[in-house]
Amino acid sequence: MTDAQRLWDACKESIREQLTEGVWQTTFEEARVVAGEPGELVLAVPNMLVRERILYRYGPLVRDAIDGAGGTGCALRVEIVALPAGPLGADGDERVDVEAGALPVAPAADAAPGPRDGQTALNPDFTFEAFVIGEANRFAYAAARAAAESPAESYNPLFVYGASGLGKTHLLHAIGNYVRAQFPARQVKYVSTERFLNDYVNMIQRRTGDEFRRRYRQVDVLLIDDVQFLAGKEGLQDEFFHTFDELFQINSLLVLTSDTHPRAIPTLRDRLRSRFVSGLVTDVQPPDLETRMAILRKKCEREHVQPPPEVLELIATNIKDNIRELEGALTHVIAYESLEGTPLTLEVANSILRDILSAGEGRRITPAVVLDTACQIFGITLEDMCGPARKRPLVEARQMTMYVMRELTDFSYPAIGEQFGGRDHTTVLHAVRKITDQMKEKRAVFDQVTQLRQAIMKGG
Repeated sequence: MTDAQRLWDACKESIREQLTEGVWQTTFEEARVVAGEPGELVLAVPNMLVRERILYRYGPLVRDAIDGAGGTGCALRVEIVALPAGPLGADGDERVDVEAGALPVAPAADAAPGPRDGQTALNPDFTFEAFVIGEANRFAYAAARAAAESPAESYNPLFVYGASGLGKTHLLHAIGNYVRAQFPARQVKYVSTERFLNDYVNMIQRRTGDEFRRRYRQVDVLLIDDVQFLAGKEGLQDEFFHTFDELFQINSLLVLTSDTHPRAIPTLRDRLRSRFVSGLVTDVQPPDLETRMAILRKKCEREHVQPPPEVLELIATNIKDNIRELEGALTHVIAYESLEGTPLTLEVANSILRDILSAGEGRRITPAVVLDTACQIFGITLEDMCGPARKRPLVEARQMTMYVMRELTDFSYPAIGEQFGGRDHTTVLHAVRKITDQMKEKRAVFDQVTQLRQAIMKGG
């Protein structure tokens, strides 16, 4: 038995226990290990659909399984074998490489793939079509759309600021997804400032400056989230300044977000501040009641559900300043209705959401609060929660904690991943999607998420 086969056998056990039997059989059952280069795991699959599922839908799960089985640093290659007995690498076979800890974004359909960066994993759900427009965000939406339609020709740089949970990250991903679809030859990179900082620190420690600069200075579109975290980090600001200038000189599009106007970011150097305001600066404000209702109706359309109008009005009336919490409350009542199988009423919704509706204004919930509370609820240590262990109860607890942290804090997917031992943001995205689905099907998951959220809200 080869090392690659032993690695895959260990991965299969971890992957299978986290999936339904139907998903396992249709996606992973037929995958088999074939010969490859040292340091890589090569899987042969029967068709494009299976390959797409493994790489894009379940990629974070597979990556975690490889790392957990001792394959950290091992690259994954998936090959389509047209005929069961056909030779690998024959004409018509397609290959996609996934570097360790990173997943590529699928190129636009019917378009020749251009240069890609394996660390750019855009959320396909965040598109311009899925963005609900209201008076509070209309100009920011129009500016983002114009920047995407004519990269680097309109509004460069584009700086969008506003409080957490109002759609800034959605607009960043929408720009990236649009450029990928319409200009497939252009290379897009989305990154949070926390990730940029981590890459910068690693570059210093490992003396890989050339690799770092190639990664950030040879792209056509750079999307940077939460640049307020540049404050107080002089070395990072210097590196970002040179990255900004070089990209601007080669006519690359730069789009940045922050929780405040560039002039209000403390300890930000003047030369960076002046560049941030040299293009277009626009803000997003909390949505009005009509927009909040439209956001809820849009989510209902995506979920194919129809809660009573009075339930939507209850949510929209009480949650005013954070779209993430708004949608999270709707997800909770939808999950309850699905589990109970009975019509949702206003009285029931009031009961389900009492912890949210009575939370009050100005509460501050941090990732540390979420982690500490989760460890107490699930009876595990912080080291286990954030470490590499892959036992099923631990994985489930970790995923539920990621879900609640995403719902109750202002941290982005990459920032949440950093809280859990530096995991990739696609791992967090997978966890949020999985728990969202399971809450509608498994009463135990619904109850545990509810218990965790209520404990956090009471303690916050």
